Amino acid sequence: MLNIDLHCHSDVSDGVLPPAEAVARAAANGVHVLALTDHDDVAGIAAARHAADAIGLTLIPGVEISVSWEGHTVHIVGLRIDPAHSVLSEGLHEIRLGRIERARRMGADLARAGIGGAYEGACACAANKQMVGRTHFARWLVAQGHAPDMRNAFRRFLTRGNPGYVEHEWTTLENAVGWIRASGGVAVIAHPGRYALDARALHRLLDAFRALGGEGIEVITGSHHPSEYGKFADLARAFGLKASRGADFHAPGEGVDIGRLPALPHYCQALWQGWPELQPHLSLSPS
Repeated sequence: MLNIDLHCHSDVSDGVLPPAEAVARAAANGVHVLALTDHDDVAGIAAARHAADAIGLTLIPGVEISVSWEGHTVHIVGLRIDPAHSVLSEGLHEIRLGRIERARRMGADLARAGIGGAYEGACACAANKQMVGRTHFARWLVAQGHAPDMRNAFRRFLTRGNPGYVEHEWTTLENAVGWIRASGGVAVIAHPGRYALDARALHRLLDAFRALGGEGIEVITGSHHPSEYGKFADLARAFGLKASRGADFHAPGEGVDIGRLPALPHYCQALWQGWPELQPHLSLSPS
């Protein structure tokens, strides 16, 4: 079986490894096909592609776009995109400007709660200063002893109702799917199990996404419990969506490692079925 991982972050967004090192780690873990999907930025794709070409790994250009939908933040992954496409580039640029403003407000909110220097500390944790986000704040909070681990830092400080969480309006679902499709890419709903949506709201999201031309949903991903795999596989089939698989890797020791995921349920239609990029690997597989 090909090891295909279609969700990974580098230090261009909130991962810790530079793009080339993320590719090297994927190869060391037996990954054949990797998508680099940094949040709202495609600046790492060229370096990742160069590293992947050098070692025979197939690199799928991707991005993870932040979306506001019915008062919730959801993430849409774009795969097989053209990183240089003007519509996509301009849209992502606008989101990054909003990220900077949000990070400043998060720092101010933590300061009001008695935790000073958080914005500056989060910036120091971020290689890309345009992409300071909650993960950087969480790493700083852990390093400063305000939380014992990343999960606790998010739960105590960076989720709705707690210090450090600020409301922010991202782009629309229509924009995100439209930008991805305009650039030649495939739109996928990232880690649907992470959203605080009841069944009716989740069904509305899937309906709206499909109507806009969305094609996939992450069934196997690092933040899904194994007990959820079947649920999202069934939803994929019910809504006519193809199934994707990705660790959502950020850093060694944080969550699931690149490529360390089970296979899709056998009855899923794999998102990558028919992709020509996979052909070199398939031709080398035993018959």
